[in-house]
Amino acid sequence: QVQLVESGGELVQPGGSLRLSCVASGFTLGPYTVGWFRQAPGKEREGVSCIGSSSGGNTYYTDSVKGRFTISRDNAKNTVYLQMNSLKPEDTAVYVCAATPHSVAVCSRASPIMTFWGRGTQVTVSS
Repeated sequence: QVQLVESGGELVQPGGSLRLSCVASGFTLGPYTVGWFRQAPGKEREGVSCIGSSSGGNTYYTDSVKGRFTISRDNAKNTVYLQMNSLKPEDTAVYVCAATPHSVAVCSRASPIMTFWGRGTQVTVSS
């Protein structure tokens, strides 16, 4: 069964850190660009970060997370990570990972063309 499964979301205080994981099963993640998207209640879905295929040399970050979030991949584990530091209440959202054969440019598009989508993990930043 082909799927992406996210984990790592939880309630954290402002200034805290979380690491999200996106594990693929049923297919090899290496050839795909993988992105993290988030959607908060009442807001549009937003591309947070993307990492290019294989070596992951190409990355994209939306402006609001630059310097705080880091995306990485471990192709041996078929997994992509999102390390989130200095979390803010405005980071609260459901975070979803997705995979595409296209470049990291898809992250910045309003309607990204992704082949596989996960179901998401809830991140809540609150004191």
